[in-house]
Amino acid sequence: MSPSLMVAVAAGGAVGAIARYVVTSAVPRLLGHGFPWGTFVVNVLGSLLMGLLIDVMARRWSAPAEARVFLVTGCLGAFTTFSTFSLDVVTLYERGALSTMALYVVGSVLAGIMALFAGMWLGRALI
Repeated sequence: MSPSLMVAVAAGGAVGAIARYVVTSAVPRLLGHGFPWGTFVVNVLGSLLMGLLIDVMARRWSAPAEARVFLVTGCLGAFTTFSTFSLDVVTLYERGALSTMALYVVGSVLAGIMALFAGMWLGRALI
């Protein structure tokens, strides 16, 4: 593990964390507070971007290792959040919102997978 890779991950992590904060703060104001929209949006958008980046980097852009870890591990790793998703699920369960909880779990997983495929498709279509 080289120092330049660690710096790239840390810098990307800062960017991703700030982006997540901005999105998760803004989205509930737009879509409402009854559903964990902020976490849902960052995880689906992060999956879309992951699919796009992975496909583009695998097929067309021989990015240096620092750029890859900055974008994928740093930015997207900090932008998306499984721990907050898990907390949202438990919170909905404890509130007795079981149907909302089930919709959130199934919707998040399916939307994340579909978004990753969409990102890969987008990468192939653009390049």
